[in-house]
This record gives sequence, C-alpha cells and structure tokens, in this order.
Amino acid sequence: QVQLVESGGGLVQAGGSLRLSCKAPRMILSTFSGTDVEWYRQAPGKQREMVAAITSNRVTNYPDSVKGRFTISRNNGKRTVDLQMNSLKPEDTAVYSCHTRMPNYWGQGTQVTVSS
Repeated sequence: QVQLVESGGGLVQAGGSLRLSCKAPRMILSTFSGTDVEWYRQAPGKQREMVAAITSNRVTNYPDSVKGRFTISRNNGKRTVDLQMNSLKPEDTAVYSCHTRMPNYWGQGTQVTVSS
C-alpha cells in the first residue's frame, strides 16, 4: 500500500518556482503529527541527498545548496508536508521523494526538471 504520495513536480525554466506536496492519507493524525518529515532528491548518477527537513515541533533544516531558496512546511490537519522551491537551477533537476522518520515510509517520488 502506498503510504506517502508526492505531487507537484514538473518542468520549469531556471529561475522559476515549483511547490511539491507530500500527503500521508492513511496515517493516523497523531502519528503524522509526531514524526519528522524530510524531502530528499536524487539526480541520475548521484547519491540521494536531503534537501529539507521539518521536525514534529516545526524546526526546519536545509543544506547550504538550497538554503534561502527552498522552504518546507507542514499541515498536520491535512497530513501534508509541502516544499516550496524558488529560484530553481538546472542542478536542482532530480526525483524528489518525501520520507517520514517514524514510521519509516518513503514516497514514490516526483520528477523535477529545470531547464536552462
């Protein structure tokens, strides 16, 4: 059964924006509210890297490569975690996946392609 569903990927020109959404439709509200959630990306031939994280207390963390451009947020009532991506660059092209820490679930991913 699919536990996490990502949406919002697509093709955008450099400098543009996309908003990704990760939804956990089957997760009990208390479980979702209590787990940390992360967005990862993996480009062809590269290792998967974390691009944004948000704790159950809404503390956020970003690597330097996306800091100031990406923003993660969560809506526990809707069981969603969104990733707002601005000032996109061609090097942001990758498959983006969301992950919940507890339970350990991964989404199937959504493709983001940034053209130069």
